[in-house]
Amino acid sequence: MDKLNSKRWFIAIMGTLLQVVLGTVYAWSFFQKPIIAEYGWSNVQTMWIFSLSILFLGLSAAVGGMILPKYGPRKLASMGALFYGVGYLISAYAMFISSLPLFYIGFGVVGGIGLGLGYVTPVATASKWFPDKKGFITGMVVMGFGLGALVMSKVIAPIFVSITQGNMVQVFLYIAIVLMAIGIPAGLSMQNPPEGFTPKGYSPPLKSAASQGYEDSLTVKDSLLSAKFLGMWLIFFLNISAGIMFIGLQSPMIQDLLRIKDATMSTEALAVAGASLIAISSLFNGVGRFLWGGLSDKIGRIQVFRLILGSQILIFILMMFTGNPWIFGILVCYVLLCYGGGFGAMPSYVLDVFHAKLMPVVYGVILTAWSIGGIVGPQVAAFIRDFYTKTPEVIGPRTYMAGAILLGIGFIVTLTLTNKSITEGKG
Repeated sequence: MDKLNSKRWFIAIMGTLLQVVLGTVYAWSFFQKPIIAEYGWSNVQTMWIFSLSILFLGLSAAVGGMILPKYGPRKLASMGALFYGVGYLISAYAMFISSLPLFYIGFGVVGGIGLGLGYVTPVATASKWFPDKKGFITGMVVMGFGLGALVMSKVIAPIFVSITQGNMVQVFLYIAIVLMAIGIPAGLSMQNPPEGFTPKGYSPPLKSAASQGYEDSLTVKDSLLSAKFLGMWLIFFLNISAGIMFIGLQSPMIQDLLRIKDATMSTEALAVAGASLIAISSLFNGVGRFLWGGLSDKIGRIQVFRLILGSQILIFILMMFTGNPWIFGILVCYVLLCYGGGFGAMPSYVLDVFHAKLMPVVYGVILTAWSIGGIVGPQVAAFIRDFYTKTPEVIGPRTYMAGAILLGIGFIVTLTLTNKSITEGKG
């Protein structure tokens, strides 16, 4: 048992490392301005590269959840890391020939598929090893994804930008090699616990025979067509849509505020400030997954979502009235803390509400909310940014107003949901 206990922690750590690799996608805003400057594409055109990667992340995660029982976590996780790295390689070639459509295919489609296959696997696998610490361990694993942007924006990308003197083709090529060298071995470490594994000192909750019978007969179709699943999908989608606006454009946003405050700031100084915000906010994104996931074990899953969505409404309203870049940065960090919190609490919420054996499929499908949110949030922000080019002072307030509206709808939905299992009341 001690050997299995050590093994489950090893798998949790390697799953977290794989998530760090995949989470580097959240540093996209580090590349947004340099790519626009070099190739002349618009904010919307360039943001579609990131949006497509999140779209295919969610779609492939749904497929990954369905095929995970057949192929196993080792194959799926390592394949995900491989595809993500290949996406960077294709993107490097796309920039070499100045092809935006190929960039969409490389980073968006191929890279996004790798992200989805790699993301769903360690979450579903680690949760099986830790039935005694569901919120804590899923929060820990997905914390890695939130920290990926910190690693990319402050370590990997700056090193290669310096070495290549800003040659984006070479930067993406070197990044691909590093990500595959770390991600593939981490993926190969994934495996399920032995049949009937129960951690020492843990006693599964007792269920009535009737309730257990209903749970055993519960199908994927029953789960996905339930009102509860729809409500959970909606609050996840709306929280993601609001938060991901800043993940895609936080660097340009703070650079705009700094430029207004001090018009003499150099381009290099502005870029450093943007990268610093990406790094710091990604730390909050990662910690939020761990913090809110663990808190949900104590106060309940839906209570956590009410706090996450409700508190952010106030933050977005405050953003509408601040022009101070330091206050803006603090508020963005809180938004990312809550954004990450949704990912930390949702896996354990799915485990509580639906049959544990259905978790990979149900959780994979619920990640399609990430797909749609990855389009809605960044594209709304990018559209506002392009549409109000002649009146830049209204770009921020209009963006934050849109985010507050999304969060308000989400908070209302949370009031209709509970923590009860879908099987409660059936037995």
